[in-house]
Amino acid sequence: MAENPNKSRYSSPDFRLTPQPMKTIILTLSFFVACLGVSYAQEVYDEALAKKLGADDYGMRKYVMAFLLRGDRVSEYTPEQRSEIQSGHMANIGRMAEMGKLIVAGPFFGNEDLRGIYIFDVQTLEEAKALTETDPAIQAGVLKMDLKEWYGSAALMMLPELYPKVTKSSIQ
Repeated sequence: MAENPNKSRYSSPDFRLTPQPMKTIILTLSFFVACLGVSYAQEVYDEALAKKLGADDYGMRKYVMAFLLRGDRVSEYTPEQRSEIQSGHMANIGRMAEMGKLIVAGPFFGNEDLRGIYIFDVQTLEEAKALTETDPAIQAGVLKMDLKEWYGSAALMMLPELYPKVTKSSIQ
């Protein structure tokens, strides 16, 4: 009996995806998706924007990150004094942001010793240290900083421009 030429080999009940063909299919699809990603990245790359943001070839740049930690002198202050120190801390954040030096700032949830972060657009730990020393909470010993050089996305430099567009109310 002659085989039906219109019958697909895939319609046979004997055809099964064994581990080897499945690996081949997955690898082929992964390669295809990776090629699409590279192709897309090449189409959307904006050289002028990368240069403006100080990006390297990987779209990254150096920052200094400050981890804000609970200070050793918190218990020395009344709640009213801590509130006043916090107001000065928030004003200082605004001042550093206006200077273009502070790119990201924010607290962590919870009440642990790790209180928050800053990401500075500075080149050295010394520059970041000088900025953190202007903070009333640092001066009062309510907070202390641990500074680290950090390699992150140059796109963070766009946050100060974007943040006001999504902010309905300011934190003070």
